[in-house]
Amino acid sequence: MNAAVGRRSLTVMLGGLSLLGPLSIDAYLPAFADIQRDFQASTADLQLTLTGYLLAFACMSLMHGPLSDAFGRRRVILTALSAFGLAALGCALSPSVGWLTSFRVMQGMSAGVGTVVGRAIIRDCFEGAAATRLLALVSMIFSLSPALAPVFGGWVVTLFTWRAIFLTLFVYAVAMLMLCVRSLPETLPLHARRPFGLSMLAQQYVVAFGNRRFRLVALAIALSFAGLFLYVASVPAFLGHELGLPPTQYAMMFVPIVAGIVLGSLAAERLAGRFAPARLILAGFSIQLVTGIINVTFHAAHPGSVPWSILPIGFYAFGMSLATPGLLLIGLDQFPQMRGLAASCQAFAMVLLAGLITQLAPAFGGRALALALVQGVLCIAAFASWLVTIRFYERNR
Repeated sequence: MNAAVGRRSLTVMLGGLSLLGPLSIDAYLPAFADIQRDFQASTADLQLTLTGYLLAFACMSLMHGPLSDAFGRRRVILTALSAFGLAALGCALSPSVGWLTSFRVMQGMSAGVGTVVGRAIIRDCFEGAAATRLLALVSMIFSLSPALAPVFGGWVVTLFTWRAIFLTLFVYAVAMLMLCVRSLPETLPLHARRPFGLSMLAQQYVVAFGNRRFRLVALAIALSFAGLFLYVASVPAFLGHELGLPPTQYAMMFVPIVAGIVLGSLAAERLAGRFAPARLILAGFSIQLVTGIINVTFHAAHPGSVPWSILPIGFYAFGMSLATPGLLLIGLDQFPQMRGLAASCQAFAMVLLAGLITQLAPAFGGRALALALVQGVLCIAAFASWLVTIRFYERNR
């Protein structure tokens, strides 16, 4: 561990930075109707504000890591935080949906820095069980945001206007910028930095995605997270139409999700060092699979209802949070000399799949059985990717 970096302060900073991306995605979803009414915009126009953000987020996720490998972690984070704050202010002051879309793209380009560079910083400073513990805590904060952000956005748009959501994000970005300017150290020394060039970068991406073990681990992480994000993307239809809950009661779904994420991440943090990462990953996926079987079986025989349609999501979140830190660490360790780039590739896979799920979610109409089946398929695919990873690794040892 780098002695200059305190574990507690680093957890606070990296956890806060990891919130930028998912907060920007989910907090304004409850305000879609208000934005559409204010701008007299079409549904397609509003969808473009989300799609443009996700595409920019995914593409820039591939750049944050290599930039931090070349120019240092601190400089990249401070620059991205400044850009994010300006973009959030621009969204709040936008006079038209076209301007809103442009500033959303700018937000997407800067929002992923906390997740990507944060993981590289953890691996710069910690090893083994200590790295797993900190990744578990930061992953917990990151995973909480998709569950809590729509609730926050729903209350803000009810009490104020949709512009207040982006003003809040602006204030948050400024606060994080001030904290990082004062307390965030540089964890990548000059001698460890890599030159930056587009041709060299392309070669590095070929190496990363050409590594079968890394590719399978990244896919397992992304598929597992997509299984949870599916429900977040389906909130209005699932809770409003299927379960008949008003927007003020949407928190009913997020309480089990939050509990599952917190308890799963804490379990991963506590058990790191006692059990090998592979055993915790296996336990996490096993919990997700059992939950999926129960969820599908119940809804095949019964209509959606509270709490039985909601509780399985919490158990799924627990299993996901138990498995994710180990998966992240195994992926990063495939490329110890370019951890920033490896973190970029992991984030790119997660965001790309989350964006695809966002586009597909309306097709399921929020139906409990359909969501349970799709989540089950995503979980099986994630577990299969992990099993193939283990088999491939043991065969080539």
